[in-house]
Amino acid sequence: MSGQRLSGKDIDFMLGALLVHAEEVTLNIEDNTKVTKSKGVPNGWVSGDKGASGDITVDTANLQTILDAAKQAGSFSALEPFDFVANGEGTTDKLTIEAFGCKLRINDLLNAQADGGEKLTHKLSYDVTSNDFVKINGVPYIDAKEIQNLI
Repeated sequence: MSGQRLSGKDIDFMLGALLVHAEEVTLNIEDNTKVTKSKGVPNGWVSGDKGASGDITVDTANLQTILDAAKQAGSFSALEPFDFVANGEGTTDKLTIEAFGCKLRINDLLNAQADGGEKLTHKLSYDVTSNDFVKINGVPYIDAKEIQNLI
């Protein structure tokens, strides 16, 4: 059965309690799990450290929404980490991506094209700081055994 597949315009994006329209959103996972070798031949694997980060590109109106929250916090750098939730649903596909404890920082404050023709954009970067890490359609990326003794 064919139907509507997901595209970027089908994704709703929440920064904590704020609904933000993003021009572009990325979330990248770094997983340093490695293959072990014996005498140069693969022989199992070892778990490595994990991390996640991404970028959010917004227009000026949506930057102002984030700045309003920063003003309430006292400054941009005082913004508490937020949970990032992206939801999308087509007629045949459904996707929910959650990243927990995302700490924002400004990457490209201004991206202005001198010849015009495109709206002004601003890029914010973030790092995932919570051991809840990332869930994809409710499935955790990190195994519960890896975080069970963390405080």
